Amino acid sequence: MLSILLLCLKIFIFRIIDVSMATFRTVIVVKGKSLLAALIALIEGMIWFLIVREALSFEAANMIESLCIAVAYAGGFAAGTYIGTLVSKRIEGMVQVQIITSSKDDSVIQKIQDEGYALTVIKSEATKFSGEKYMLFAEIKSSKLNSFKELIQELDSKAFLMVNETKHVYNGFIKK
Repeated sequence: MLSILLLCLKIFIFRIIDVSMATFRTVIVVKGKSLLAALIALIEGMIWFLIVREALSFEAANMIESLCIAVAYAGGFAAGTYIGTLVSKRIEGMVQVQIITSSKDDSVIQKIQDEGYALTVIKSEATKFSGEKYMLFAEIKSSKLNSFKELIQELDSKAFLMVNETKHVYNGFIKK
């Protein structure tokens, strides 16, 4: 009984590590860091192979032991996905925020710039559906996204925002 419990615990813990690494590796690949991703993949693959080999070589005495192994494996996969996602969110990166203001208001642009954010401003023409507006583009650190969104919400509660991951940024001004 103790051997099955220890095996299940080992499978669960190593699947958390393995899957967390896989999630992190995926984020690293998207950010263009191929060499680091390959190193992570090597470690991840070794962990996966060793833990699967051990799980499959264990001779379960009954269906309950087999089910315990399967639950530990699946539970580690689920927990690893969750933890990997949390870790990946901590990776500092850049995001592009596109804002369409609800109206043409120069003070909104000035207040955003006063907070230290660089903007590219495109004036939009009035249509039969709406008046003149601004389309604003900002490149910001992902760690600043929540405070930036709060600033926009405070300045223009009806503004439309789109946020996209940025792979590379060249030149320009980024708030430190």
